Amino acid sequence: MPEACPVCHQTYEPEPGFYYGAMYISSGFSTAVLLGIGFLLYYLANDPPLWVYVTTVAVAVLAVTPLLFRYARAVMLYGVGGASFDPRYLSR
Repeated sequence: MPEACPVCHQTYEPEPGFYYGAMYISSGFSTAVLLGIGFLLYYLANDPPLWVYVTTVAVAVLAVTPLLFRYARAVMLYGVGGASFDPRYLSR
């Protein structure tokens, strides 16, 4: 992974260990997926057995883990790291 963006020169890791906080954000995203699927199964599938909940949530969280990882790092970088969106760089 390069150390900085080739277009805007934003550093991807402002300090060593910066993204340890992203693990907590990713955990929150995973919890939201778990609760959302749990409520959907409860109301749409008429409260299926426990193994259905466990299997469905495990498969869903494993399937979206790359997205959760990426977006947790983006939230950490924009929320805490001081990065900001600049539309001038969209066309490059």
